Amino acid sequence: MLTGDIAAGPQPVATLDRLIALGERVRWVSGNADRELVQLARGGETTIPDPIAPWAAAELTSAHVDLLASLPATGRIPVRGLGTVLFCHATPRGDEELVLVDSSYERWSEVLGGLGAEVSTIVYGHTHMPFTRVVNRRLAVNPGSVGMPYGSTGAHWALLGGASGPSVQLRRTLFDAEAACESISESSGYPGVEAWADFFVRSPASDSEAHQAFAPGDGRRA
Repeated sequence: MLTGDIAAGPQPVATLDRLIALGERVRWVSGNADRELVQLARGGETTIPDPIAPWAAAELTSAHVDLLASLPATGRIPVRGLGTVLFCHATPRGDEELVLVDSSYERWSEVLGGLGAEVSTIVYGHTHMPFTRVVNRRLAVNPGSVGMPYGSTGAHWALLGGASGPSVQLRRTLFDAEAACESISESSGYPGVEAWADFFVRSPASDSEAHQAFAPGDGRRA
């Protein structure tokens, strides 16, 4: 399952085509960056500050834009040992809300309050920082990010379920960062691709820096 923010990068077409080729092996939900790409590609405006978004939107074909526009906000899959798992981008209520590993129980109760008792586990993205947390008898999981991780290099993802019982494994797949930067720089027409690759592939922002930037957005008191 892909938890959103799929194509807002220096290789939007190649990324989408690779995922489309996987067919039914992949299920998708939309992220705020995907929604904003659709808005930009269709002549609208967004408040997204990242300059790569308008460039990426202009690269997409109409078929790519239609695909992103059709993605659901949430998805549910039964997982062995975990029951019904809800997948979303930020929270079940919206694609830009913020909850963090140390957000208060009151905040978590607010954003998860509309879920039925059948949902035992929630998997989401948005903050690009991996963690698991039990909150109000539910398991909250953030696998991190494959393309823009915060905290450590590599592709971050999660393996859910298992024959022996409930299981959530946070995984990190390492790769040759220098080779990846070279490949991205050679294949992308984005004008700032070298700087983008250096920041997101070689030396991603630390979890502390990302947390400090995100924390005020979850409604906590200063």
